[in-house]
Parts: sequence; C-alpha cells; structure tokens
Amino acid sequence: MLLAIDTSAGTSVAIVDRDRGMLAEHTSADTRLHAEIIGTLILRCLRDADISPSELSGVVAGMGPGPFTGLRVGIAAAETFALGITRPVVRVVSHDAIALAHYAAIGIDSTLDPGPLLVVTDARRREVYWSSFHGLDPQGVPVRVDAPGLARPDELPSVVPGFDRYPRLDAAEVSAAALGLLAERMLAGARPFAASAPLYLREADAVASTTVKRVS
Repeated sequence: MLLAIDTSAGTSVAIVDRDRGMLAEHTSADTRLHAEIIGTLILRCLRDADISPSELSGVVAGMGPGPFTGLRVGIAAAETFALGITRPVVRVVSHDAIALAHYAAIGIDSTLDPGPLLVVTDARRREVYWSSFHGLDPQGVPVRVDAPGLARPDELPSVVPGFDRYPRLDAAEVSAAALGLLAERMLAGARPFAASAPLYLREADAVASTTVKRVS
C-alpha cells in the first residue's frame, strides 16, 4: 500500500493498493491552505482505510509542475512522513497522474490507443503549465511526449509541438489516488520515477534581501 500526496494544485491525499485500488482519498481545492490541512487529510485517509502507518510500503510525492509555495508543502510532508515510518519516497510528475485519470475515465487502461492529450493547469500570473501525452505504454503508464512546460495561454500553439493534434484538458486539481495508482504501475513495470528536483518551472516570489538592515 502507498500513501500518495499532491499539492501542485489543491491538496490531495490518498491511500492506494495495487490489487484493491483506491482505499481512501481526501481532497481540498483551496490553493492557500496546504500546510494547515495536509496533516488532517493524512489522518482521515489512514482512518478511512483502517490501516496503521506501519502497513504502508512507501509514500508517493507529486513533483509538479506547481507553484513554489504549495508544491513544496506536499513534497516536504511526503518526505517527512516517509522518514518517520522508515519507508521510501517515490516521485511522480503530477501531470502524468492527470493524464492517467483522464484515460481511466474514458475506459482506457491498457495498450489501446486513446489518442493524444494536452494537459493544462493554472500556473497563476496569467500563465499555464502544460504537458503533452500520447496514450499509455504496455504497463498502463501515460506516455509523455513533451514538457512539462510553462507558457502564456496564447503561446501554447507556438510552444507545443503539434499543438493542433492534441485535445486540451484543463485540470483544476490532481487526484492523489491517480498519483498513487500510477506509482504502483511504475513500480510493477520498473519504470523510472521523477527526479528529486521539484518542477517549480520558475523562481519563488520571495527573494533574499541584498541589504543589511539596522536594528535599533
């Protein structure tokens, strides 16, 4: 069983099992209260799944793309929880989970060709994150063709190769259940996980001061 956490959009926590699927999931669409609610959502999932932390085999962290402040809360929570129960952390690109959830919703979960897909999420500042996909591999893992990238909405036709071929999916949230189930498929198929560096795609708003302030 895996505990999955994603805060690239709202906050989503789930517990999944390779054979039994989703055992519990709790999600909040609020994009400002990640730190305040993530602990509560983890506890609710453990309670609803009726398991103890020691029964988990690992923790899945959604690596974005996502805004700096929210995304790092989920990654830190996943790493801290995994450390506390001495289990490994596996890292998954959040857009890949969105693609998997979409393909599952239209009844595609194998090597049947569901066609291309452009996943788009809000990056704020009148920008979007994007990733393009073309179906699933034999293990049922979404095949990402390009990105994740960052662009203004009107730039997408020029920055996405083959833009006109990709039906666009604007997603407001990432399901931690889809994230966890994707991780299970990647583990089963020995697929490579995401790198340890979060996909912020741009610098944080806060910057260190370059001047020395006097203290009176």
